Amino acid sequence: MACLKDSLVLIFVFFVAPNMTSRVDGESQVPCYFIFGDSLSDAGNNNALLTLAKANYPPYGVDFYFGPTGRFTNGLTMVDIIALLVGLNQPIPPFANIATDIEEGVNYASGGAGIRDETGSYFGDHISLTEQLANHRDIISRLTRIIGDEAATQTYLNKCLYTVDMGSNDYIFNYFLPESGTRKLFTPDQFAAQLINQYSQQIRSLYDAGARKIALFGVGRLGCIPFVLASNGITQEIITRAVQLFNGRLVSLVDELNKDLANSKFIYINLTSIQSGFKVLKAGCCPVNNNGLCIPYSMPCPNRDEYTILDCIHPTQATNHVIAATSYNASHPSDAYPFDISHLVQQY
Repeated sequence: MACLKDSLVLIFVFFVAPNMTSRVDGESQVPCYFIFGDSLSDAGNNNALLTLAKANYPPYGVDFYFGPTGRFTNGLTMVDIIALLVGLNQPIPPFANIATDIEEGVNYASGGAGIRDETGSYFGDHISLTEQLANHRDIISRLTRIIGDEAATQTYLNKCLYTVDMGSNDYIFNYFLPESGTRKLFTPDQFAAQLINQYSQQIRSLYDAGARKIALFGVGRLGCIPFVLASNGITQEIITRAVQLFNGRLVSLVDELNKDLANSKFIYINLTSIQSGFKVLKAGCCPVNNNGLCIPYSMPCPNRDEYTILDCIHPTQATNHVIAATSYNASHPSDAYPFDISHLVQQY
């Protein structure tokens, strides 16, 4: 959910092959990839939920080879592309569709989800980060039965890549909702501190479950998202300042985790730094309903690769290529801290 800065630089937009059945540049750099997050990463976990936050209908998936799958974009998500970049065979399957093939990882992300459990209730049911972590513990139990040894399973998990994108919905669909009870309880600085405190506990529990290579995505430029701009009259400057407070504390959390948790490495991906060069930065590419999502079976714009945003909230596939490519191989020191995913997967 980022409104990316205007730039003449188009990063990697057309250089990731759309054929997801082949690996990128040889062998996989990690044995598995576990994904936690919100609609930026959701691959279909919301499809069976009682929620308005669904994307299992056209025009979502119009450029995806399987059509609409529950991805909140016209094609690939950023985590689909990251999976390719680290050399895995295919997009990581959603937890909701998992049968037995879990060795390469699981995608737990849920549209509307947040750090706080109540975040996302605006739309209906969702799978909060707390619940996603519980689902991961279930998968670890199943992996242990497959591998046959708990110690060997932990060694396997230590080598995997983990990404977490959380926090955007805690602002869009919690703190900055009209008549938000949360906003009455906390100042922006207090809310950022509360979020980071809870987030720290959640990420530490992920470490306790065996994660050692973890990329944490910051919150993007929410003040540029059409849905936010059109909603409750709160200015872009207020929203931008609130996001800066969270992201600043998230960078400090990365330092703290790297200091406290042995044999692990945490990085921060700065979505406010990543640049695109698209012609249309603030308008969406499809007709939208009151929730900011594409109207079912509506006609999207034909020039989708020129748009930053598909609906009123979510990036186009073209933007996801830029986010993923820059997260993997940062083009500027401000894009990733202390380094990017390509260096993260090489750790330990």
